[in-house]
Order: sequence, then C-alpha cells, then structure tokens
Amino acid sequence: MKFRTFAAALTLALVVPVFASSNRDDDAGRVRHANQVFREVMQTPDKGIPQEILEGAQCVAIVPSEKNFALGFGGTYGKGVATCRHGNTWSAPVFIQVGGGSWGLQLGGQSTDVIMIFRTREGLEHLLGNKVRLGADANAAAGPVGRQATAATDASMHAEILTYSRSRGAFAGISLNGDVVQPDKSGNRAMYGRHSWKSILAGDVAAPAATRSLLRTLDRYSATASK
Repeated sequence: MKFRTFAAALTLALVVPVFASSNRDDDAGRVRHANQVFREVMQTPDKGIPQEILEGAQCVAIVPSEKNFALGFGGTYGKGVATCRHGNTWSAPVFIQVGGGSWGLQLGGQSTDVIMIFRTREGLEHLLGNKVRLGADANAAAGPVGRQATAATDASMHAEILTYSRSRGAFAGISLNGDVVQPDKSGNRAMYGRHSWKSILAGDVAAPAATRSLLRTLDRYSATASK
C-alpha cells in the first residue's frame, strides 16, 4: 500500500507541471515542435504516413514527446495541437492535452511523439467534447506505415482514428486504460483569447502567424497526397 501511494504521488508530481498554465510563447514553441515532428516523420524514407491516409484525413492531431511513466502505477501525459481540413486548407490549430493512468506490472519510462489521423471532424470533436478514452470509448487503431502502404486492413477500414508514434527510451508493461484527449484551455486562451475550440476548428478564427508554418507543412503533404 505504501509503495502504491508513493508511486501514485510520484506520477502525479511528474504530470502536474506538464498541465500547468501556458502562455503565448509556450504555445508558439509547441506549434514549432509539432511542425518539426510531422516533417521528420514524413521525411523518413518509406516510413511516413501513407498517401491515401492523408488524402482522407479530415483532422490531424500531433502530440510531441508524450510521456509515459510507470512505477507500479503508470501514467501518460502530453500537450499538442490539432487542426481540421476545410477544402484545401487547414484550420488554425487548437491546443490539446493528453493524459491517462493505469495500474499494472510496469516499470520504466518512455517519450513518444504521437500523430493521430481522424477520418471525420466529428471524431475529433467527440473526443474533445466528451473526455472519452482512446481505444475504449473512441474507435482507434494503429495506422499502417509506408508511402505506398494500403489502408485496406480491417483495423484501418473500421477505425475512426488512426494513430502513429515515434518512440524514444524504453517502456515495459500493459496499460489497461486509454488516453483521454481534451482541450488545453490555458493554451487556447493564451493564443486565441475567448474563442472556443469549436469555432477555431470550424475555421472561424484566422491562423496566427506563429501557427502558419505548421499549416504550410500540412498543406504540402496533403497536396502531395491528393495528386
């Protein structure tokens, strides 16, 4: 019991600073990091997101360096951005946070860049509006990898959300609970003031200058996918 209490307290101590309030500089840095992650993933020879997956994507979420930590009690936490397609353009990105926890035989730590591809905008809105868990309450599956990889697998055909990751470090154990993805109210307020995340994703808010590099990167690869 003492060990579990200590493990839970340690995990909480690691998570709380990540979910601290954001300012505009924090937001700009997060967008730059997300842009870097997406570009690096797509530039990896034969290991990027397949063209047909990007062609059908309605929304994309990027969480740079999501953290996993476990010492009896496990947890995941991270902050990222999400944007939705409007014709041939992408909305200003909203800021999101990801977190979860689980009990189990776990020991270790891991840092993972996560990219989520949404087949519909409703899928992302459902996730952000209802605090549902990936894989448990939301239909998510690991996405296929490779420029020419087919999306016609059972998981891909039926999953509303396809997930990709790039891991560093090592992590051992089984997580029984999926991550919860929700709006980062502090981050959105710092960048957009009183605008709601729904209006931002709907394209009603102009993209700030600090976010345009990421949107150009998404434009580039989605345009390549649609040729």
